[in-house]
Amino acid sequence: MTTSTARLRRRTALFKGAAAVLAAALAVLTVQAAPAAAAKVCENHQVGGDILQKYRDIGGETSPLGCPTSDELTTPNGRGKYNTFDGGSIYWTATTGAHPVWGAVRDKWGALGWEGGKLGFPVGDELTNSDGQGRRQQFEGGTVYWHPTLSDGAHPVWGRIGEQWGVYGWENGPFGYPTTDEVWNAEINGFLQGFSTHRSLMWWSAGMGGDHNGVCTGECTGYKALSNSEWVTKTEVSRRVENGDIDIKVFPTDAGFDDADTDYDALWEQSFSSVPVPKGLTEEQRASLHKQLACHAHHAYNGGDGTTGPSWDLESWRPDVSWDYALSHVTFPLHLCNWE
Repeated sequence: MTTSTARLRRRTALFKGAAAVLAAALAVLTVQAAPAAAAKVCENHQVGGDILQKYRDIGGETSPLGCPTSDELTTPNGRGKYNTFDGGSIYWTATTGAHPVWGAVRDKWGALGWEGGKLGFPVGDELTNSDGQGRRQQFEGGTVYWHPTLSDGAHPVWGRIGEQWGVYGWENGPFGYPTTDEVWNAEINGFLQGFSTHRSLMWWSAGMGGDHNGVCTGECTGYKALSNSEWVTKTEVSRRVENGDIDIKVFPTDAGFDDADTDYDALWEQSFSSVPVPKGLTEEQRASLHKQLACHAHHAYNGGDGTTGPSWDLESWRPDVSWDYALSHVTFPLHLCNWE
């Protein structure tokens, strides 16, 4: 082999190697650039990257979003990007991904400060609830719920009230859909929120102070609702956040003061006809609460007798006792239905 031939082969090999490296590099660049490539949509505005991919995934121009009304913009807090469209927006951050927001949920989110508000950025798309009618969308700070007839608009649920609502089954539970936002209430030093079933209310309190407030002398959550039953007009349930202690206030009707001691099981059922029995009770706690309620009904009369008062207060930390001890007129002055 001549020297010139060897050099030619080495040059050819080097050329082929360089060409292969260049081709591989171009391939990598092509793969990386594709998702971030921008496109002019509806011959109007530039949409690119993950926002463009999400837009295409949900149907593009034929989706509820329609055509874009802006190029990609940076959110005021600098965390994310977004495009606006005829029917809503798509928001993106590196941690939450890209998600569309539209309709009543978007209106509520905007009213609460968009991504700069308590809800933060969307972390999921809008979903249909199991009833086939309601909608929900999750955000960093909570979830917004909407129903065409039950929710009276879209409302966020978050924090302690959201936790409590979830324990009882969310919108499929005994409280139904939220019908209001959280509203500050100075009397309870916390927030109230309305729900659709029985026009019930849930609350969170940082602590109401005073011994007369039971478990809510410290941080507590709770719920209440009016009742249309014969013997009970309203029931309130409170739970201390620190240790889970529960107290229940049952407000009897005039007929309840007079006649509820004729059927203690029926009284129990009526007490929880509009609100659920607290979750997590042991058998002993439930038995004690039942007997405390019977004790109040047995020893009270219309207008109260100075000991049981206008509400019948039941406390989960009271031990279980015998029926004789709970109902006896001899032992009643010793415990006043709040035995140790």
